[in-house]
Amino acid sequence: MASQYLTLYKIIVLYMLKRSDVELSKSQIYDFILGNEYTTFMTLQEAFGELSDQKLINEHKKRNRTFLELTDAGEEALHFFIGQMNPEIRLQIDAYLKENKIKLRNESSIIADYNKRADGQYVARLVVKEMGEDLINIELTVPTESMADRVCARWHDKSSGIYSYIADQLLNDSD
Repeated sequence: MASQYLTLYKIIVLYMLKRSDVELSKSQIYDFILGNEYTTFMTLQEAFGELSDQKLINEHKKRNRTFLELTDAGEEALHFFIGQMNPEIRLQIDAYLKENKIKLRNESSIIADYNKRADGQYVARLVVKEMGEDLINIELTVPTESMADRVCARWHDKSSGIYSYIADQLLNDSD
């Protein structure tokens, strides 16, 4: 019986990845599944682990977030098992993705991470994506990890204003 439920949670994850038009993070999927009280955190962790072990999803980290990608094998498995998911759950997922489209897009289209260089300095990579393409991509070198962390933390709130300022300065002839 527990295996049947674990399969359902895996199908939900695969379905969400298939239906979303933006890259989803684990935390975004947690929000939906745990918010609807389908299962517990630990059971969902187990489902993510099995999906990854079975190569049905790929995981990649960006700063402190793990994003998920549906593999071809995952898409095939979803096609095979989709009938086991209650149509009401599909409707809930579709409604959630539609209602939260802007929030989900903003969370996955504004990217900030940093790396340490060989010389000991840090490079913060700050990106805003639109339709899968970089709208702006800035690399900022700073001397300390705490500064790199602060730059990345502020990017989410400040990226729109920074982009507008740069575009205005470079595109307008009001010198």
